[in-house]
Amino acid sequence: MDRIRIQGPCRLSGSVRVSGAKNAVLPEMAAALLVDGTVTLRNVPDVRDVTTMAKVLRHLGLRGLVVEGDVLRAEGGDLGEPQAPYDLVRQMRASILVLGPLLARQGRARVSLPGGCAIGARPIDLHIEALRKMGATIGVEHGYVVASCRRLKGAEFSFEKKTVTGTENLMMAAVLAEGRTVMKNCATEPEVTDLGRFLNACGAGVEGAGTETIVVDGVSRLTGAEHQVIPDRIETGTFLMAAAATGSGITVEGCRPRHLGAVLAKLKECGVALEVGEEEIVVRPDGPLRSVNVITSPYPEFPTDLQAQYMALMTRAEGVSIVTETVFENRFMHVGELRRMGARIVVHGQTAIVAGPSPLSGAPVMASDLRASACLIVAGLAAAGETIIDRAYHIDRGYAQVERKFQELGARMERIRA
Repeated sequence: MDRIRIQGPCRLSGSVRVSGAKNAVLPEMAAALLVDGTVTLRNVPDVRDVTTMAKVLRHLGLRGLVVEGDVLRAEGGDLGEPQAPYDLVRQMRASILVLGPLLARQGRARVSLPGGCAIGARPIDLHIEALRKMGATIGVEHGYVVASCRRLKGAEFSFEKKTVTGTENLMMAAVLAEGRTVMKNCATEPEVTDLGRFLNACGAGVEGAGTETIVVDGVSRLTGAEHQVIPDRIETGTFLMAAAATGSGITVEGCRPRHLGAVLAKLKECGVALEVGEEEIVVRPDGPLRSVNVITSPYPEFPTDLQAQYMALMTRAEGVSIVTETVFENRFMHVGELRRMGARIVVHGQTAIVAGPSPLSGAPVMASDLRASACLIVAGLAAAGETIIDRAYHIDRGYAQVERKFQELGARMERIRA
């Protein structure tokens, strides 16, 4: 397993360009299963989850799928056996996104229950319940979701709780269903909006993607299209917090500040000086940080995917901050590693109390998931001495060329190859 070595503390400077959003491109890749014709996705990030999804899609028979630089092309059409096996799906929870497209396109699907992350159960019960309302016969057999139907029928349903992958899966299933589907209490994340844009470019009839009510009028077929993937708002937030934690001034380019309203407001409240443009954010070093409480919640509120990085930032702030996690039940596994670096954090259930500023010192630490690994990079950049982050494959799932980007900002960071 590769490791990341950081020699801190680091002062960052210069500009960094954000890659395409991992959480947008994965459902759009799955949507290629619905299409007759050539799909071209641009601004595709060079991350392991894209590679994993490509393996799943090739196994399902999607032809000519190639990634060259940041461009992905695939040729839709006749597919193979609609089965996504455990050996592939276990690597990434987002693999469940092939369920809706396979059922809509081929009338049957056999998809392994997903794996790939340790931050919580994230059950797919909501996906299954909604597909049943659309006429699917569906159950779980020997660790696989097994589903069939003659043709999905439009239906009206409301998700019991907001679910991003559930919203995306059902939106993709509905585009080839017979009649109108009305989905309520949908996730409103920008990645859902981007999927709706892509589906409509292919000829779908999706209205309201990015709002709590999505209406889909089914069509008989989708055709190929080109689509530009939105920038990754979580990568953007990670760079902003790394700059703030190290008292640095940097420019984050090619981002969408409007997708980070709650995050930017919280950073300003902490005392981070920001200049926000249409597609860039400038961080200015501006004195000590203030401790500010945060509660994670679905978009447009503060994202759970930036909770760990924010906690690392709060170890550098004056005072006591309370970080409350409401989205996932097991997303404080980075706390023990931050403590190894000198952080003063106490956890009570879904709440972490952070006392700062802590004199962080470099230490050997272990990444437990994707965002925890980003948290440890933020902490390592601010800490005195050498930090070695084990299990670097976690960061590779969602951050493209992470050490190169930080090196170009002046960080003393390198990858130790296994």
